Amino acid sequence: MAEKDFSAALSKIKVPMLILDQKWHRLFALGGKPEEVKSLEAKENELLKREAELKQELKDLKKVKENLMSSVMSNMEGTSDLVSKKLDDDKRLLEECNERIAQDEDELLEVPKQTEEVNRELMLATMDFCYGKLRTNSSEAEEITSWIKDVRVQLKKNVIRKHNREINNKEIYSYMHDVFGMEVLNLFDMQNGEFYIGTADDKTEPAKAQKDKDEPKDLSNIDLEEVDLDAVSKETKESDETGESQESTESKGEE
Repeated sequence: MAEKDFSAALSKIKVPMLILDQKWHRLFALGGKPEEVKSLEAKENELLKREAELKQELKDLKKVKENLMSSVMSNMEGTSDLVSKKLDDDKRLLEECNERIAQDEDELLEVPKQTEEVNRELMLATMDFCYGKLRTNSSEAEEITSWIKDVRVQLKKNVIRKHNREINNKEIYSYMHDVFGMEVLNLFDMQNGEFYIGTADDKTEPAKAQKDKDEPKDLSNIDLEEVDLDAVSKETKESDETGESQESTESKGEE
């Protein structure tokens, strides 16, 4: 939208008194109010306070005026010097009272206009802050989304690596059992401390009991769209070559 059209449309909008709205204050609950917003808020508060003062002052002045007019009317027919002086004083005070009333009424016409103008400036400052915050939050959310995506890819890669390690452990232990026999393995198991075959959940079980477990869990439900399959394939190939080398050694031993 062109700036001219935007300003024209904005001028037709009636802006609610923002500082009296608790939801407006909640817009700044997390980061606090910027200095420009604080300054405009203070200015609007002063204008509202002045408007309330003027209304109360007018109410009091009109009451005084009413009393003075009653006094003037009651002393109109007096002839003594004292009564005449009282009448002159009341007339003077009544004139001053009328002047004060006129001034307050004129100011009371201007203050709401000033308040509305400041309130509109406050709306613009609020919108600048809020849309800036929206852009910042969106940018940070995109960065976090990218981070999550990268972590998810690494997680999938590591799931496959873990799977390969478990398979390799099963193969190694199985070949060791076939080559050296259970009695020898029992001795070396006690000598070499903790290790496990299978999943991490099986770690507390004896190693020998693990070698006869079922194959590792099916990972077909893992979404591998973003996994670096070339790297995984290379790692799997290296694992296969290790297994083939061990088989070749075993065959030569039997011959």
